[in-house]
Amino acid sequence: MDRLGEIRKVVSAELVAFQQEYTATMQGGTGWLQDCLDFLTKKQGKQIRPLLTLLSAKACSGHVVTPQTVQCAVFLEILHTASLVHDDVIDGTRRRRGNPTLNVAFDNRLAVLTGDYLLSSIVSRAADLDDRRIVRVLAGLGRDLAEGEVAELELADNGTINEAVYMQVIRKKTASLLSACAELGSLSGGGTESERETLRDFGKHLGYCFQIRDDIFDYYDAEIGKPTGHDLLEGKITLPLLFALSQGASAEIDTARHIILSKDFTEENVKSLIDFAKRAGGITYAEQVMDEHFRAANNLLGTLPPSPAAQALKKLSAYLVVRNH
Repeated sequence: MDRLGEIRKVVSAELVAFQQEYTATMQGGTGWLQDCLDFLTKKQGKQIRPLLTLLSAKACSGHVVTPQTVQCAVFLEILHTASLVHDDVIDGTRRRRGNPTLNVAFDNRLAVLTGDYLLSSIVSRAADLDDRRIVRVLAGLGRDLAEGEVAELELADNGTINEAVYMQVIRKKTASLLSACAELGSLSGGGTESERETLRDFGKHLGYCFQIRDDIFDYYDAEIGKPTGHDLLEGKITLPLLFALSQGASAEIDTARHIILSKDFTEENVKSLIDFAKRAGGITYAEQVMDEHFRAANNLLGTLPPSPAAQALKKLSAYLVVRNH
């Protein structure tokens, strides 16, 4: 059994319930809409978000995954899916995990409307739970994801070269999502207020780890689900290159800044930026920052009651920083 399989084993029955509820939720009222929903259902990934939600509920003092927890896991996975569908339209992305995106398999019109339908479905079902705390977390997450995407577009358009601003975008786009997963797991599972805060912060640090690892992938030659240099081709400057650009004055830095500010992202120039970031120690620096968040996440786990679920969360955080895809 692989590492992720061992982690899933701790909530295997709960994941079955999640899959059943997820499939039931991905139902539409027209043929075209159902075709789009079926397409998305077949493209599910590693299910990191529902796994985090379910484990977080079980890691609290009550060690209980409730039907409400399963619903929250579904809401979060669908919200994430809707955000990816919209992002792919905005970015003109054609492939994800080696497969065509929804906007390519169908078209931009159906992709946008399918994303809108998914968001509306979440709001409707969350309202049925009659728990304002859950609705509040979901609404805040939706706002953060939208703000993060707009901020990323703005940075790319302005050619902004600033690590602090980059970290703010990560917080909105990725850390907020995993933070909400862990928080809603605790909230729906009957965790104490202290456990809820602990898991919310744990998820936040996990989100930073996840995104930085994803950004590092963009600097390697292997096919890992998106083309190498894809972010740079879109003008998105991430942590390895930001570090390289901060290392004083040199002809290389001047050249790199010129490419970025002039938005001259040809394949040749993107390769030169990648090589420059590697030579300047950008990958090593990004891994160090990721490791800081990894240690912070695991320190928080140490305050939870000992349990197989808490141990699985620790293994999940380790998996996210060493994964190769």
